[in-house]
Amino acid sequence: MLKFLKSLWTDESGQGLTEYALIIALVSIGLIIILIIFRNAIGLVFSKISSALNVNPTQY
Repeated sequence: MLKFLKSLWTDESGQGLTEYALIIALVSIGLIIILIIFRNAIGLVFSKISSALNVNPTQY
């Protein structure tokens, strides 16, 4: 049993996948935090774009 547990401890297969998963998780958390911080500014940009697209072209 001890030999089996030791082989699991030293086995490195799947380590790369775990590292990539951790990187993706950290990047995702960072993006969510940035979106929360800048949500009002982002909403304002989309609001300006929406109002610019809804302008009546006969006004020009």
